[in-house]
Amino acid sequence: MRVVVIGASGYVGGRLVRELLGVGHDVVCVARTPGNLSGLPWFGEVEVVKGDVLDADTLTGPFTGADVVYHLVHAMGHADDFAAADRTAAANVRDVAAACGVGRIIYLGGLGPPDAGAQAGSPALSSHLASRHEVGQVLASGPVPVTELRAAIIIGSGSASFEMLRSLVEVLPVMVVPRWVSKTRCQPIAIRDVLHYLVAVLEVPDTAGRVLDIGGPEVFTYAEMMQVYAAVADLPRRVILPVPVLTPRLSSHWINFVTPLPIDLARPLVDSLITDVVVRPGADINRWIPHQSIPLAEAISRALERIRDLDVITSWSGSARTPGGARVATAVVDPADPVATDPGWSGGTLLRDERSAVTTASPEDLYAVVSGIGGDRGWYGFDVLWRLRGVTDKLAGGVGMRRGRRHPDELRVGDALDFWRVEAAEAPREVRLRAEMRLPGVGWLHWRIEPAGEGPDGAARTRITQLALFAPRGLVGRAYWLVLTPFHFLIFGRLVRSLVGAAERRSLSVPSRGALQDPGV
Repeated sequence: MRVVVIGASGYVGGRLVRELLGVGHDVVCVARTPGNLSGLPWFGEVEVVKGDVLDADTLTGPFTGADVVYHLVHAMGHADDFAAADRTAAANVRDVAAACGVGRIIYLGGLGPPDAGAQAGSPALSSHLASRHEVGQVLASGPVPVTELRAAIIIGSGSASFEMLRSLVEVLPVMVVPRWVSKTRCQPIAIRDVLHYLVAVLEVPDTAGRVLDIGGPEVFTYAEMMQVYAAVADLPRRVILPVPVLTPRLSSHWINFVTPLPIDLARPLVDSLITDVVVRPGADINRWIPHQSIPLAEAISRALERIRDLDVITSWSGSARTPGGARVATAVVDPADPVATDPGWSGGTLLRDERSAVTTASPEDLYAVVSGIGGDRGWYGFDVLWRLRGVTDKLAGGVGMRRGRRHPDELRVGDALDFWRVEAAEAPREVRLRAEMRLPGVGWLHWRIEPAGEGPDGAARTRITQLALFAPRGLVGRAYWLVLTPFHFLIFGRLVRSLVGAAERRSLSVPSRGALQDPGV
């Protein structure tokens, strides 16, 4: 079949594409910024088309001639009113699919009782789950048959829910939690089983026009899930103390601080945890597609193995964000984005801190060191200041530094890197990061690497130029840059010298930890 995937840069979509290719389908990926997909392993095997679900006109081309459209986008964490954005996106997909003669739409939504809140004392659906259900209803209101699969927590390396669970259990041996953590029931499912069902429904015509629930073989409370994780990860049993005073909103602030998830993603997720999310017997997909899902302990074990083997193909953090989540974002600036020279954005001013150095290290060694920056390696000196900036960003509701890196050595466009996003990674010439911390403007950190001729000894030299760029938003942005200038003098000067030192040691193949930390430490 000719299959269109909307959301291929996301956690599920990026993995689904590989599965669809594996069974012989012709895949078209729709992306606001096609370059964000360039680092994924299947990129050369698919057709990538620029399109935006919030702009119906851009969907006509890729939808024409398509048999199936997978709708896997979600504006949560990317827009102030994610429900409105998702509603608009679903209506556009519905209408364009009908106009182009698409045979079916497949949508991955969220579990939750459809009658939530109808009975006295029963909690209503959270805004997140209500929006997930609404998207399914909007899609199904058109003439194109829709298969809606509803899942609870997805367990897999890099999923937002798994990373939240992992961080809480690994960081906190003792947890004071809301009462519902020990009462609310959840039916988690492994990512491999989600992908199985998403592909299998294509071969079962009777699944068209249905809302089907998918889940693993077990039902747990969230407290029980934490203990399962601790057992699989060989951690001591966690002490979990339920109390009646912690509201979901207070809990989301704590999760924002302890886990990699920013507040605008943590809050709607936590709000959803007060509702039972289990498979309804009459809607169980196994009536149509019999399949033995793997237990939670095995799903956690497989996810941890992937992380240890550095084999995390996609991650929740790979979906690009803007500082503050003001709108649906792109990792790479396109013509629709504000740019540093736009007078309406920055008054035509681009503030900069520029450093350069010449070294005997090769361009390849310099690029290897630069592209390995951040994450567990840190930032080559003054790490306490970098961490402090991450903490202040978290306290302000930003992404902070806990996202780390997808891979310790490899960069690809669209990757999250601490509180940055990779905009360019062209070996061995260039790395450019765009800031995603909360800022009164837009910031970049950019390295250019180029040959610098020969030195007095006749050996080749390489120049590295490091640019910290900032497009301020009004007087507040200019004041922000001015206040931080003394710190820039310390941090950025040390950074370029340390990168050069690490690259020179690397070129000499001296066994040391030099490439992993600041050479001065």
